[in-house]
Amino acid sequence: MLGIGKGKSFDPSVQDPTAKEWRLIERVVMANTNELKRGRRWGIFFKILTFIYLFILMAIFISSSDIGNVEKATGGHTAVIDVQGVIADGKTAGADTVVSSLRAALKHSDTKAVILRINSPGGSPVQSSYIYNEIMRLRGLNPEVPIYSVISDSGASGAYYIAAATQAIYANGASIVGSIGVTAAQFGFEELLNKIGVERRQFTSGEHKAFLDPYAELKPEEKEIFEALLNDVHQQFIDDVKAGRGDRLKFDDKTFSGLFWTGRQALEMGLVDGLKSTSELAREIGFERIVDFTYRPSPLESFASSLGVSMAEALVKITSSNELKLQ
Repeated sequence: MLGIGKGKSFDPSVQDPTAKEWRLIERVVMANTNELKRGRRWGIFFKILTFIYLFILMAIFISSSDIGNVEKATGGHTAVIDVQGVIADGKTAGADTVVSSLRAALKHSDTKAVILRINSPGGSPVQSSYIYNEIMRLRGLNPEVPIYSVISDSGASGAYYIAAATQAIYANGASIVGSIGVTAAQFGFEELLNKIGVERRQFTSGEHKAFLDPYAELKPEEKEIFEALLNDVHQQFIDDVKAGRGDRLKFDDKTFSGLFWTGRQALEMGLVDGLKSTSELAREIGFERIVDFTYRPSPLESFASSLGVSMAEALVKITSSNELKLQ
């Protein structure tokens, strides 16, 4: 063996420790570089995916079928607006939705008549009154375009309130019509609390601020006050129905009692003017083509609304605390 230096020899099986460390460092650097490349590729992928998602949402929003997508010219049509479900603020049968749809239908130059296609058990007297008053106002502004109502399964309570504002009401022989009354209900738990030994503690600064508290005994005086309130709302309902129906209404002591009738019975009582469907009425009007002007939120609006509700609920949970509140 050839000697190197004094008393030393070269052994190829012995590796240089410094070279081994550099190879280890190189592997770590390469692994980190590859990881960064993979992360960058996934980042680009998710950015593209997000862009595509937003693009699709925008396309749905633009192409969604709402009252703004009605054809500019139809040659003459009968506009139809659905009043379905419970009549309440923020619902599809609420005043904002129905009134906006009505205005859009009457604004269209080819609208020759409007039909409210009603299928509702009623709801808020306030929302019903808003719609009633707006129909009366729009009828005065657009005397050449008649507004009718067609009741399908149900046109009761607040739904009939709305129908009474139109020029004529039609129904099916088996439709539920009427229920001209006002109701409010609650439970009383005061005896239950006494039995289980729970004491109700409530602090108010007004004599009737805890009015109709379900955990306190109902006072005769407060019951009388609340019944007077309901009677006043009921009387407004009656007055508007009488104004809308006029001499066609053949009323007796049961008409405004809160009872409801079939469409055929309602015809005899003057609550409706005939038994027709929406299509039959459109043909009779002379404009068989039906165009739906019912406002319906786009999928994007529905998604945004749901997201907003979820966020609001979360904020309420975060910010809720025990504090005095004016209600």
